[in-house]
Amino acid sequence: MEPDRHQQELALLHNISRIVDQSIDMRSVVHPVLEALATTLGFRMATITLLRKGGDDILIEAAHGLTRMQAELGRYKLGEGVTGKVVLTGEPMIIPRTSESRIFLNRTQLGRSADTAFICVPIKEKQEVVGALSVCRPHAPDAQLQEDAQLLGVVASMLARAVLLRRDVLAQQESLKEENRQLRAELTRRYHPDNIIGNSREMQGVYDQIYQVAKSQATVLIHGETGTGKELVAHALHYASNRASGPFVRVHCAALPENLIESELFGHVKGAFTGAVTDRKGRFELADGGTILLDEIGEIPLPIQAKLLRVLQEREVERVGGKKPVALDIRVLATSNRDMLKEVAAGRFREDLYYRLNVFPIAIPALRERPGDILPLARHFLARHAARLQRQVRFAPEAEALLARY
Repeated sequence: MEPDRHQQELALLHNISRIVDQSIDMRSVVHPVLEALATTLGFRMATITLLRKGGDDILIEAAHGLTRMQAELGRYKLGEGVTGKVVLTGEPMIIPRTSESRIFLNRTQLGRSADTAFICVPIKEKQEVVGALSVCRPHAPDAQLQEDAQLLGVVASMLARAVLLRRDVLAQQESLKEENRQLRAELTRRYHPDNIIGNSREMQGVYDQIYQVAKSQATVLIHGETGTGKELVAHALHYASNRASGPFVRVHCAALPENLIESELFGHVKGAFTGAVTDRKGRFELADGGTILLDEIGEIPLPIQAKLLRVLQEREVERVGGKKPVALDIRVLATSNRDMLKEVAAGRFREDLYYRLNVFPIAIPALRERPGDILPLARHFLARHAARLQRQVRFAPEAEALLARY
């Protein structure tokens, strides 16, 4: 070896040692190392490839002298091409002229040339091959190529620990991504309510909210326009909760006569008013151990709102004409097609009651905001009515196109 070349290599190894000592994070180490190799020894290209843990895929993790697109093309299977064989056997390989080699695959599109040599050495950690270090350089006599391969072997051993750690990090990231994908798929299967039609991104957000709050005891205010399926969401919340075996009591607030609404909600005792010939449980007591749905809560008169607030605060009711409170174990859900904050601002709804109900709000998007659900809904209703009429019916393509544009 020429004295100048020897001094160059010693200086290079010292520089690489300094770089490696600064960090064990491969991402901060490899690019300066590859650049130092290329500039000091005149290499045209230098790459580090990683063998995916537990697999046979070999990918370029870092490169000097390649574009990002070229680096992404550098993918190999174990035993495939020069890189694949080096990783498989753990032995270095020298291709004196890339134009004359059948196993040089040229995946990175460097081009085959009679004046280009390719050298690839394994990166090992305790005899385990974790990747490879490769370079392209101008063609040189065999002795020079052998010296380069020996030098690259030393550099590869210096990088081995950082490469191994990087490979383990990537394996953990892949494992977490796969676990996350499987969990999301499982949640989609498990928490997509059977009673709701719709797979749009907007409805997926609603399903996520149902999943988040279903198992809790939090009061939920479901708001949306008439016909958006607020009651279906309430059912889904109940049957996905720990109260699924308990009663589900729906109170349509707008349909209750104002003079009877207190009795309907809280019950009454015998003799409390004319016609009260016996004790009677209200809707809240009937829902004990389960869930009560206050449908269209904005329709409740102000005097009843104050009493409803006490029920939510104390979780107990007093029947009309009674003096003894009845403790309740209930989950409260409410729906509204109104802008409740505007109702509060107008003085038609108590602010303190609103915030008691709005612990966990769920907004149901209108169908015009999720057009992808139009055809699944239309087909669902058509199939349901066709079954009732015992007929085989389906939409013509023109009808479906019209519905989707409506």
